[in-house]
Amino acid sequence: MSKVFIKTYGCQMNVYDSDRMIETLAHHGYEPTTQLEDADMVILNTCHIREKAAEKVYSELGRLRLIKEGRRARGKHTTIAVAGCVAQAEGEEMVRRAPSIDVVVGPQAYHLIGTLAETAAREGKAAINTDFPIEDKFASLSKNPTLKSRAAPSAFLTIQEGCNKFCTFCVVPYTRGAEFSRSVETVEAEARRLVQSGAREITLLGQNVNAYHGEGPNGRSWSLGELLFQLARIDGLDRLRYTTSHPRDVDNSLIAAHRDLEKLMPYLHLPIQSGSNKMLAAMNRRHSAEEYLETIDRFRNVRPDLALSGDFIVGFPGETEEDFVATLDLVKTANYAQAYSFKYSARPGTPAAELNIQVDEESKNERLQRLQALLNAQQEEFNKSMVARKLPVLLDRPGRHVGQLAGRSPYQQSVHVETSPEHLGEIVEVVISSAGGKSLAGTLASIEYEDNLSEKAPANTNILPEGPSH
Repeated sequence: MSKVFIKTYGCQMNVYDSDRMIETLAHHGYEPTTQLEDADMVILNTCHIREKAAEKVYSELGRLRLIKEGRRARGKHTTIAVAGCVAQAEGEEMVRRAPSIDVVVGPQAYHLIGTLAETAAREGKAAINTDFPIEDKFASLSKNPTLKSRAAPSAFLTIQEGCNKFCTFCVVPYTRGAEFSRSVETVEAEARRLVQSGAREITLLGQNVNAYHGEGPNGRSWSLGELLFQLARIDGLDRLRYTTSHPRDVDNSLIAAHRDLEKLMPYLHLPIQSGSNKMLAAMNRRHSAEEYLETIDRFRNVRPDLALSGDFIVGFPGETEEDFVATLDLVKTANYAQAYSFKYSARPGTPAAELNIQVDEESKNERLQRLQALLNAQQEEFNKSMVARKLPVLLDRPGRHVGQLAGRSPYQQSVHVETSPEHLGEIVEVVISSAGGKSLAGTLASIEYEDNLSEKAPANTNILPEGPSH
């Protein structure tokens, strides 16, 4: 068989997309390889969120051109494909700047990558598809069984794509399109396949995952909360997570899921970007800082031990010192277990990029350092609160050192454990012995595990519907 090598940039959804591309290409005679020089096809699955993302891709393409020329000298053909959000944004410009590219395919058309590669080889020129096809790519992909004999213990599953929010700094609506949700039937079928292949934890993915509105078996749209209740019924599925959410799309069914589902982990990634209402309005977030904190309270009322994560942008156009202090104040109030923070960088084509009130780099750097110092201190304090506790950890990968495995706590912390490889894929009881700023370490518990996570609030602490019984 021919061999394909994929380099994946960016978010978990790109990881999921890369796996689906491998499955699709299997029907065109390709199998995956980890050796770049052996690859008959090389795919760069790109992300446009970070600054200078496109330039990093072009730099990598320069290296791939040399590999392609070297293989050609040995009589071997190499197809170079660029997929993902940079491909969607750049389109034909990519081929102009890097003529060695054979295929450019956007994230909504990657199920066509095998056909595009064949077209490029036949016609002797680059094949480009950055359209938003009418057909459902997931319907096509669902017919392709996974190539892996066993799934990873922790697996991703995309249930929703695109966004209708149009935050002024964000390219997602332009690269991923409008919100689209897969049906409950197809999501559940894929989840069952993953579990049958060995997955014990599934993270549901979406650019705006809690805007999920897939068609349910009863013909009406289901919410993310309802979907979680349905998936929790799958035997062998021990853990559920989801990311990334928008504060405006939190509803009662999602709160109820956190209250009632033991399989739903006590972790929530809920970006806000700024604590200043003026900045939130300029970003078109369509909620206030006060509304965000009220939403957090709703979650914590039903799950007091919830670990909170978020995203922050400093130096958004027009941000003053007063606006930035409002962000610090919100962080102190919300108290994050972990968070991601970045300097604002303009994305061509977004409204914020056209504003003439950009914040100078010196101010952005200084504010980012202050914010990260606060966030890091909160994360370290949260991690230290785990020392001497016993936590269930899903061991899903080798550790840093020989004789170690690593996994995730219910709170999404990385945990390193001295244990043998035979425990890979198991949920084990770990006594936490030490905590750093970014991870925990512990030893296997020798006594029967007793759930010592903070007790959930009783079901009558607020007025919520019972979990759906479909």
